[in-house]
Amino acid sequence: MKKYLLIAFLLCTTFGAFAQKFAYVDTEYILKHLPEYKSALSQLDVASKQWQQQVDQNFGEIDRMYKAYQADQVLLTDDMRKRRENEIIEKEKQAKEFQRQKFGPDGELFQSRTKLIKPIQDKVADVIKQIAKAKYLDFIFDKSSEATMMIYASSSYDVSNDVIVKLGYKPGTVNN
Repeated sequence: MKKYLLIAFLLCTTFGAFAQKFAYVDTEYILKHLPEYKSALSQLDVASKQWQQQVDQNFGEIDRMYKAYQADQVLLTDDMRKRRENEIIEKEKQAKEFQRQKFGPDGELFQSRTKLIKPIQDKVADVIKQIAKAKYLDFIFDKSSEATMMIYASSSYDVSNDVIVKLGYKPGTVNN
């Protein structure tokens, strides 16, 4: 019986020795601690608001042109009606093209976001990798990511504060 208990104990410790070490971080929490991230977000917000105002102006002008056309429609000749319709259609095409250039998938907002945010995210990812190597962690999950959902996580595995310290900031002092 003692022999079986000893074998069971050795098997358990052997499996424990090969256990993988996991940790998680909360990148939203980490990024809130970085002044350069907040600065980048505010730059994007300013640009986005300016472009949105221009889009709203363009579509407002189209709306005014269309209402004026509807009011004058009965007084216009066929040739004048066609010309005004074409002006409205052309103005709408220009407005939609401007909107696509600024807010589309390859638009200026997306490109600016990539240019401003990606270096910050890369910096955080590098520090996370350094911490994983230093702590001999096999996996680190991002708790804030929509793709990786964690139902429960022990706070003893959260290395977010370590990342913030390694980046040179103080945990718990969120920049607003």
